[in-house]
Order: sequence, then C-alpha cells, then structure tokens
Amino acid sequence: MKDILKILENDARVSNERLATMTGMPAAEVKKTIEQAEKDRVILKYKTVINWEKAGDEQVWALIEVRVAPQKDVGFDAIAERIQRFPQTRSVYLISGTYDLHVLAVGKTNREIADFVSQQLSHIEGVQETVTQFVLKRYKEDGELMEGGEAAKRQSVIL
Repeated sequence: MKDILKILENDARVSNERLATMTGMPAAEVKKTIEQAEKDRVILKYKTVINWEKAGDEQVWALIEVRVAPQKDVGFDAIAERIQRFPQTRSVYLISGTYDLHVLAVGKTNREIADFVSQQLSHIEGVQETVTQFVLKRYKEDGELMEGGEAAKRQSVIL
C-alpha cells in the first residue's frame, strides 16, 4: 500500500492501471487498496496545487501563530477544532516553541484576514495571543515550484 500512497501523493491523477504497472500489483487489487485507504481516511483528499496569481485571482495568505491556554481534559484539541472550522483556515498545526498553534489562513484581502484574526480568532475562549505574518510571495507549495516549471526543479551538481 505504501508504494501506491507515495505515487498518489506525488501525482493524484495516476490511473489505477498505471499504478498497477508501476507497483506490479493487479489493477483490481490497486482499486481495492485505494478504496480501503479512502474509507479508512488514510487518503484524505486528492489535491491540485494552483497558482492563483497566474490564473488572475490573487489571494492573501497569512501564517498565524496562536498562544492558547489548554483546556482541562482536552488540552489544545478543542481550540484547534474551533479554529479549523473557519472558512479562512487552510491548515492548523500544534507546534512546539513559544506559540502553541500555527494556522495557515487564506482570504481575498488583507482586511479579510485582519478581520478573521481580530473579530473571530482572538475571541475564542482560551486564545491568549496571536501573531500574524502575511505571505509576500510563495516560492514552493506542496513540493511544487510556483515559478520556473520543470526546468527549475533540477539543480546542477558540481563535482
């Protein structure tokens, strides 16, 4: 199963027949393995990485560090669960260091992100402090270079 997952993680458009050829498994077994992985939530989502700037629809991305007071019996989970429900929230991580949670938020404008932080995120019980950093430029997203295409993926090796 791990071979299939590694291939799909790199390219979710690979057909079951191609996966069968690449792994040496029968196509029916590949199909069954993928269906089971989806059912078990091992495969969570098939994703396309889009350069929205090139598509003419710019977005504002922000990295938000959040310091919280963990709640009795649930720790950070209850607050993280509330934060992940907001439509602006792309990712939520429990992190080590000065802050507890790292939130990736996306909106159409700086004002939308600022309103999200000041009017929604900061009002959640247990949220003590936030630090927002706006992303100025994305160079690489989910392993894909945002500019330069295939040629830019290869680095020359000097011997």
